[in-house]
Amino acid sequence: ITADRSMMRRALSNLLSNALRHTPSGSIVEISISSQACLAMLAVKNHGDTIPSDQLARIFERFHRASPERHRHGEGAGLGLAITRSIVEAHGGQLKVTSAAGVTTFTLHLPLV
Repeated sequence: ITADRSMMRRALSNLLSNALRHTPSGSIVEISISSQACLAMLAVKNHGDTIPSDQLARIFERFHRASPERHRHGEGAGLGLAITRSIVEAHGGQLKVTSAAGVTTFTLHLPLV
């Protein structure tokens, strides 16, 4: 991919920070990289609380938090995912999320050069 290194570092840092924050102690955060057709995909998967399905479309909004459990003290301002989505879209990509059965996966889809 062609990308601004510092912006991509920020996007990945936001995803990893969220994954670590919402993963129970002793659990694993998985990172995978793949390609398909003309896209590079980087996925960050963690185990923990499932994001309610009615909240999935809103989690990329500024200051939005998916549930009261995510309002614990010191857990950010609710800007990380909005910033991450903006960075990915500025690079011609998409940020997607799935969350079910205690597994949440955020996937960056970026165009290959």
